[in-house]
Amino acid sequence: MKLSEIKEVLKTVEAVNFELPNGNFVPEYFHVTEVGLITKNFIDCGGTVRKETVVNFQLWDANDCEHRLKPQKLIHIIELSEKVLGIEDHEIEVEY
Repeated sequence: MKLSEIKEVLKTVEAVNFELPNGNFVPEYFHVTEVGLITKNFIDCGGTVRKETVVNFQLWDANDCEHRLKPQKLIHIIELSEKVLGIEDHEIEVEY
């Protein structure tokens, strides 16, 4: 999913939920500890030079069981990251 797509979804939902690959969900009291821009420059096994850029959301849950991240707050965090870090519309990678 691209950054623009998640921003559109966040405008239409009442809660923010992230589903893990195993089908479980990140606890609803999670925090977004980082939104970052990650660029990877590399050479693959065939000698082709590649460059990949993703937007990284780092999620963390603690003992703060009353915490709930509202969709509008996450939009604000994303927009601040776009402005300060110059983040463009890349695919999102979630780290939990």
